[in-house]
Amino acid sequence: MSLMIVEEPPTRLADYAKVPIGFTVAEMLDERAWAALTRDAPFEAVAVSPTYWKDYDSYPGSHPSAWPHLFDLSRWIILAAYDRECRVGGATVIVEDPHIDLLRDCSGCALLWDIRVAPDARRQGIGTALLEAVERRAGERGACSLRVETQDINVPACRFYHAHGFSLERARPGAYPTLPNEVQLLWRKPL
Repeated sequence: MSLMIVEEPPTRLADYAKVPIGFTVAEMLDERAWAALTRDAPFEAVAVSPTYWKDYDSYPGSHPSAWPHLFDLSRWIILAAYDRECRVGGATVIVEDPHIDLLRDCSGCALLWDIRVAPDARRQGIGTALLEAVERRAGERGACSLRVETQDINVPACRFYHAHGFSLERARPGAYPTLPNEVQLLWRKPL
């Protein structure tokens, strides 16, 4: 693989969104796992049956093409990962934007808004390379830590962030009125 990560303008979000963000939910984290993670201790996930497909891009306002209509993207950094000419991933990070709720209580934070890797390219180091690029660019713009939001049903993402030095700040049941069965998990890593 010949991986190249480049910054792109918001006008390329339609191309960015061609990399799907969906995943199969096969397990979830319960209260015991949250407690272990807040202590940076080993944790276990609980199996979900039946498994199901989750695609956050399908929710109103969540698809990348909606972002320019909902937000001022002037403080957003949009990255694309290419293997030669083929787009294989992307990541978006926001630095010092007072209009983003998840940054209001986190002075000096950047927020990893989105990270995605093409399904056939997952588990090949692309996510790690994108995260490293996000951390570097956020640090260059003055961020001293990086926050990311995920959910209790996205165990692969939780494992990824935990393995890359993020600590679970808090779990927030009820954070999503339209998704009452999902728990918001906020992670943070010093840069």
